[in-house]
Amino acid sequence: MGTGMSSNAAMRPPRTVPSSAARPMSDLTEAELSSEQLVDGVLLKAFRDEVRLPNGQTSVREWIDHPGASVIVPVFEDGRTLLVRQFRYPPRRAFLEVPAGKIDEPGEAPADVAARELEEETGWQAGRFEHVGTAYPCIGYSNEQIHVFTAHDLDRGTQALADGEFVEVVEVDFETALARARHGDLRDMKTVTALVYAAAHLNESSAAP
Repeated sequence: MGTGMSSNAAMRPPRTVPSSAARPMSDLTEAELSSEQLVDGVLLKAFRDEVRLPNGQTSVREWIDHPGASVIVPVFEDGRTLLVRQFRYPPRRAFLEVPAGKIDEPGEAPADVAARELEEETGWQAGRFEHVGTAYPCIGYSNEQIHVFTAHDLDRGTQALADGEFVEVVEVDFETALARARHGDLRDMKTVTALVYAAAHLNESSAAP
């Protein structure tokens, strides 16, 4: 007996309509209901918050309050840049990184932080900084923002490392550093982000009329 349906239509699975819980929500905001401070450290403050979810239910969020930081990609006229090698205790290994430092005081301008940290860590000063991007490196558990700058018109200054800070300054061709970031040889996320941002900015600047 004929069914009046093609074989393709007969084999097609039934169409399902997503439930209201599965549909996209226009407002995904989670509202803080209460907050408990767990750690009051020198650098970091950790909290456990109870939040109301978009569907009206509640949940717990543990997160770290971070003051933010500036990272710097020095750009020499001959194509070199500077990285710093330092040991990072949490992963228990040394990393090659771009120079960087945290915002010390509320309201401190990220460009001022960049100027300070570049000289303190590398012993170089810049006549000009260009802001090339801002990123959140760890959105799942922190509000930290990193402000990325390229540094130009470089001249020798005075290295002034903080107590307990040990770094080795490494000169490297910028394109080599960028390739190492893209190939996974550089594992620090802020460094990868900063080099990619800087490369995009430099390419746009060179292409501008």
